[in-house]
Amino acid sequence: MANNTTGLTRIIKAAGYSWKGVRAAWLNEAAFRQEAIVVILAIIIAAFLNVDAITRVLLIGSVVLVMIVEILNSAIEAVVDRIGPEFHELSGRAKDMGSAAVLMSILLALFTWVSLLWGHFR
Repeated sequence: MANNTTGLTRIIKAAGYSWKGVRAAWLNEAAFRQEAIVVILAIIIAAFLNVDAITRVLLIGSVVLVMIVEILNSAIEAVVDRIGPEFHELSGRAKDMGSAAVLMSILLALFTWVSLLWGHFR
């Protein structure tokens, strides 16, 4: 199934598909909505902190990474749920590993914020 769309048309279509993905995550995933609200607040806080540009990028980047991982986790869960509702060890493992990835990204963001702000305000 080759896609012959190229150039600006391809970029516009890809942006549309991406928007559909973000919208689907917002409409169907409570965790995505909760994390999005926290990420927006964190970005606002980072924007107003008196820190250098690199620190600000690291603070914002660490929380945006959480959103990226959450979308990937939601995609894994959607594919597993599409296969069927019955329990299968591999399906459970895939969902658990996706959830673990989200947890690790959240811990990384927390570590980043604590480390950078501890050093800055100490």
